[in-house]
Amino acid sequence: MTFELHDLETAPEASRPLLEASQKAFGRIPGLHAVMAEAPALLQAYQTAHKLFAEQTSFDKDELTVVWQTINVEHACHYCVPAHTGIARMMKVDDAITEALRNETPLPNARLEALRSFTLAMVRQRGMVDDATVAAFFEAGFTRRQILEVILGVSQKVMSNYTNHLAQTPVDAPMQAYLWEKAGQSAA
Repeated sequence: MTFELHDLETAPEASRPLLEASQKAFGRIPGLHAVMAEAPALLQAYQTAHKLFAEQTSFDKDELTVVWQTINVEHACHYCVPAHTGIARMMKVDDAITEALRNETPLPNARLEALRSFTLAMVRQRGMVDDATVAAFFEAGFTRRQILEVILGVSQKVMSNYTNHLAQTPVDAPMQAYLWEKAGQSAA
């Protein structure tokens, strides 16, 4: 399916200030935002969810990366895995964490692995996780608040991952160095 990559001239009027904010924040309009601009409410919801998850949750930079990339990898998002690899680099997340997430190999510590396991359970089981899964999350030192914050992260990533699947959003030039393909999956 073909979707237009909007710019400040072609975007619907309601999306233009949102794209201007993207331009200001990133020095360019990311392809995801250019696609989402077709539906101003989606772009606004995505930008709001991203800001809330990144700036107002209790997760540190490593934990944010674990939630984002766990979901991106599980959803096999060709666009978001490279994008969040670049974002993790900018956030100075240890490359060992990023590579373990991209390659679905063990993370460098048990706490981050527990966060990945819980996030995967939330995605795979559509939020219907069992008591043992919740107990393991709590045993790793996480809280009820963080269960709800994972839901916010899942919500954000569903918007972006699903959009990218449908639009086949081209990976942005700055993120081309981090191209990724899910193990065992051939390129579409």
